Amino acid sequence: MTEPRPRSDPPPVDGTGPQEAIVLRDVLRSPGYLKLLAFCGLIGIPVSLAAFWFLVLLHELEHVLWADLPQALGWDAPPWWWPLPLLLIAGTVVGLVVAHLPGAGGHVPAAGLHAGGTPPAFLPGIVIAALASLPLGAVLGPEAPLIALGGGLAVLLRNLSQAPTTPQGTALLGAAGAAAAIAAIFGNPLIAAVLLIEVAGVGGPQLFAVMVPSLLSSGIGSLVFTGLGRWTGLSTGDLSLGSALPEPHLDVGDVLWALAIAVVLALVLHPVLTWARAVAVYITGRPLVRTVLCALGAAACAALYALITGRSPVEVASSGQDAVAGLATDPHSWGIGALLAVLLFKGVAYTLCLGSLRGGPIFPVLFLGAAAGVLLSPLPGLGVVPGFAAGMAAALAAVMRLPVSSVVLVTLVLGTSAMMPVVILAAVVSFVVSELLPSHGHAEKAEKTVAGAP
Repeated sequence: MTEPRPRSDPPPVDGTGPQEAIVLRDVLRSPGYLKLLAFCGLIGIPVSLAAFWFLVLLHELEHVLWADLPQALGWDAPPWWWPLPLLLIAGTVVGLVVAHLPGAGGHVPAAGLHAGGTPPAFLPGIVIAALASLPLGAVLGPEAPLIALGGGLAVLLRNLSQAPTTPQGTALLGAAGAAAAIAAIFGNPLIAAVLLIEVAGVGGPQLFAVMVPSLLSSGIGSLVFTGLGRWTGLSTGDLSLGSALPEPHLDVGDVLWALAIAVVLALVLHPVLTWARAVAVYITGRPLVRTVLCALGAAACAALYALITGRSPVEVASSGQDAVAGLATDPHSWGIGALLAVLLFKGVAYTLCLGSLRGGPIFPVLFLGAAAGVLLSPLPGLGVVPGFAAGMAAALAAVMRLPVSSVVLVTLVLGTSAMMPVVILAAVVSFVVSELLPSHGHAEKAEKTVAGAP
């Protein structure tokens, strides 16, 4: 029988936990790490300023091209053919950047997001390609160029200061710069940190293996507590400050339909990524001509949508960031025909832009998920808000394969935690179904080609 260890003695270091704590303290105490931490804090200032003005420039250009210019020419709204010349210009400029500038304008959007560390020599091409794509009607968002811009500026500032260069330091600086930049578009540093952790793959597959069950369990637990609180009228207390606005409540039908929506959107969006990567492979043969053809294909989708529905072509030829807000504010202004049309035409245009132009994949798929949720909301037992929330979470998780970031981002967009259980369940189910779906041979080839892009 062993003698009991006195309470004053420290616990034995016989597991990974205490040992990792010791390693962490050693890292935090090292002068090199503290200097790097201070430098990361300082570079957040110029990177955030650059990201802010970059977003302002994108917004102003988009407003001039899609609102001011048509009105100056005598139209109250852009005519149906308006996307054709704009996206012709976009495809030409991006094709020239891909063919002639270092870095080929950044990562192909079909490859997903990539953590910082962008070589500074790539920055001119990335900025030009983003300015040519996003304001002129590419069905993409600004998050990928922002990540590249933030990471590249951080490395550039490190080089200008003649600070010591190490692979680990470059990776940390790139991630810090990317986080500072991405916080500008989402308006929240938390989503920037969570997104970069998942994008960088910290912890590898083991992290996802632990994280997904925990996320699912927390969502189910939240549903149980929500249900018990409503049934009994009792409260356990929480840290929420609450809201002055009434929040929608979840019912059993909302939960069951959210699971079905997650499966359907995962099945529908899986081939979208496959085709987008096939488009990226197609582009590599003759980047200028084929980028122009894909951009014109996206423009044709927007023009056909406007001709068929009588609505603005900008609802297809845009990131969807503003359209999501309009859809949430007045979902009944969209008829079933308009929702079906925007899902079809924006989905095709999104596929073409993912493989050819430059930008990020997040905002268009958020809109597609929201539109799908609103379209399905008349189903018995499904409310508009739960359908809206489940659709966004499922679509984002299916395309990005980042379940935690999907939950945090959709909750941030909704502005309330009332829908979080449905958001979690939809994101987890969609993520798992997407990961389990088989990849075809040409899809694997496309993925290798896209992953090898600068």
